[in-house]
Amino acid sequence: MEDKNRTSWIYFSFFVALAFLLYFGAVIAVEPFGANYTNEISSTAQPDAPQSIPAQAGNVTQLDIFGYTTTQSWQGYYGNVTGTIILADSYDKVLYNWSLAAPEGEVYASVNGSGEIDWGNVACFNMDNHLALETLYNISTDDVDGVNETFKTGNSHDPFYTAGAFFDTGTCASTQIFDASGQGNDNSFEEVLLTDASSPVQTIFASLLEEEDIVGFDGNYYDFEMIVLENGHGTDTAMTPYYFYVELQ
Repeated sequence: MEDKNRTSWIYFSFFVALAFLLYFGAVIAVEPFGANYTNEISSTAQPDAPQSIPAQAGNVTQLDIFGYTTTQSWQGYYGNVTGTIILADSYDKVLYNWSLAAPEGEVYASVNGSGEIDWGNVACFNMDNHLALETLYNISTDDVDGVNETFKTGNSHDPFYTAGAFFDTGTCASTQIFDASGQGNDNSFEEVLLTDASSPVQTIFASLLEEEDIVGFDGNYYDFEMIVLENGHGTDTAMTPYYFYVELQ
């Protein structure tokens, strides 16, 4: 009888431990960590010098004019990522780590800081809400640099994971930031538009890290390039703080 009770207790303890692991394994997913950064360079395009055209009384002159102007809706970020995969406790005491020579994963940017994003509730941004998002950043519906002109559904971005949730190829609205070719290309600086689904316009910009560095827009090698929304229209000169997160694989 004693052996039978001991066996029953062993089985009971095993199933309790198994249930504990399954339960907490299901609810504890690896979330993106806040990223530390070094701000190296920040610049903007310089205005071109004007060309003069002689005017003579009595003449009429046809002009075909081409010019550039800087967007008032977007801010760009680019750079490299270094990091380590760690096995640590809640006091940041590291049991083991693995250094990453060529990190894979994602860099995230959001106006929401620590504790303000429910990573377990992250989903693709619903492009049906793009007008509300544009209104938030003072973007007119006929602006060529609007949200839906920049991020499009049906683009074949790479598959990726965010906090344990899987996003398959082309699931979300995405864009391709320019590489050295002067245009966007598959598998080069892909950016995806996400949201914390608790708010329809709470956006999270996700730059997908490739395994190897890519030659970027200015001819240098980078791990990521990305753009984020920022209202610079009219007399609005206030800056928007963005919080960066990283999830390495």
